[in-house]
Amino acid sequence: MSLATYGTFGSGGGEPYARALRRDDQVLYLRDVQSHSELPSSAMNVSRWNDDADAVDLSLLNGLDGAVLDIGCGPGRMVKAAMNLGLTALGIDVSSTAVEIARESGLMVLGRSVFERLPREGSWAATLLIDGNIGIGGDPSALLARCAELLAEDGVAIVEVSADASCDHVYDGTIVDIHGHRSDAFPWAEIGSDSLEQRAEQVGLRVAQSWETDSRFFCRLVKA
Repeated sequence: MSLATYGTFGSGGGEPYARALRRDDQVLYLRDVQSHSELPSSAMNVSRWNDDADAVDLSLLNGLDGAVLDIGCGPGRMVKAAMNLGLTALGIDVSSTAVEIARESGLMVLGRSVFERLPREGSWAATLLIDGNIGIGGDPSALLARCAELLAEDGVAIVEVSADASCDHVYDGTIVDIHGHRSDAFPWAEIGSDSLEQRAEQVGLRVAQSWETDSRFFCRLVKA
């Protein structure tokens, strides 16, 4: 599955993601295009992405010391939060609208895929894959391997995972809003902590910690 031949999260078609980021609508639905059900795989409150980081978000930055890379940063709330804590931070996103919004707020954000050449290769203290961004590209193993390349030897990858520890679902998704605007299909994935651990071991990472906070689930990965 190639990023060159598939769309990216929420892009194309009726551009529901870009509309939501500009506050045209605040709720989006992620669906598996192969599903015969009209029920969404998950609902996403985009207002949370536009708001400042909440207490759970901020807790992810506790104890970090060094440069932080937020992969799929959206409007940049985690970049802003890290900078406010005195950390060097960079966000990357393939959505031009997300990048524009972040830059309008004075944040350091690049319009770039994680699979492209990035600054500080091999020296990031932390990479963030939250808000479901372990799904980027529809190949969690490739994404984890890329994180391993980006991290310093003592770096950490913080990943938000599915509540279902055994979940390992790779699929073509589409984003739909309440007005019926639908994106083009894009490769995506949802995985839980057990599946993440298995995939991480295959690319030289290991799960050092797993935890749940306010009904959100996270894993901290380090180099094996």
